[in-house]
Amino acid sequence: MFGLLKREWKVYTHIVDDVKASTLLPIIRWKVGLGSTLNTDKFRPYDGLVDLWYKKHHRVNHWENEFARGKQHINWIESFRSYCKRRLAKFNGVSKEKFALHLKECEFRFNCWLNKEDIYTKCKKILKEYVKNF
Repeated sequence: MFGLLKREWKVYTHIVDDVKASTLLPIIRWKVGLGSTLNTDKFRPYDGLVDLWYKKHHRVNHWENEFARGKQHINWIESFRSYCKRRLAKFNGVSKEKFALHLKECEFRFNCWLNKEDIYTKCKKILKEYVKNF
């Protein structure tokens, strides 16, 4: 699983086969606007993001117990990961075939929480729109 959190408070997840730069960089480019400022940890596949497309790239070094450098941190995406682990643990395992569905549900719930939206109201609105366009 690979996750991004945009500063307008939206988590995006993607199931990946590996965490190589050749896999992750196209996803980053697809979801993050050019010229954006990025905050990541020091994971090697993120090397060179500034050279490729982005204005600034701030990194925190978790391996040296650094979790924030001023306003630069990745705490929200770490919170999302922790939320997913706690939520999915309730199922005592999730099949590989259904993992993506469960992950997207976590993404939806977390995004509602981040944006202070009521899940019931949001689902009702989505269903009304779906039925109207059906």
